[in-house]
Amino acid sequence: MAKAKTTDFTAYVNEAMANFPVDMTAYNDAFKTSAAMGEKFSKVALEAAEKSTEISSKWTKDTLAKMSDVTSVKSEPTDYTKAMTDFASAQAEMAAENLASFAEIAKKVQVETVELMMAAGKEASEEASAAVKKATADVTTAAKKATAA
Repeated sequence: MAKAKTTDFTAYVNEAMANFPVDMTAYNDAFKTSAAMGEKFSKVALEAAEKSTEISSKWTKDTLAKMSDVTSVKSEPTDYTKAMTDFASAQAEMAAENLASFAEIAKKVQVETVELMMAAGKEASEEASAAVKKATADVTTAAKKATAA
């Protein structure tokens, strides 16, 4: 009785896998793009933190300087009231100025973040499009080789 011989598909599978290689450059490019985007976002955040710290520091120094008028000895009791009123008025003015400065920083961060996100979306779309085109070309080439064989 003749034995049925089974076909060994190992050679076919190895050949098919060789025709569909994985291109790691796409992964490397994606990592580099992600790292560059992270660097840009970090730069925006660090600049905002630096400017906010400068505003806070200046505000504190100005407040302490104004406190010397409040804490100095006065000759008349009404002078204490005037000193406190002047201090409160100066604090209100400084608060308005500094809060406006903080708002400008926040606005700048928001604008830069939106710009970065839009640039990232555009870049990701372009990379995806290029990857799909390359994959389509690779599959077409592999399919032609497979049908020719």
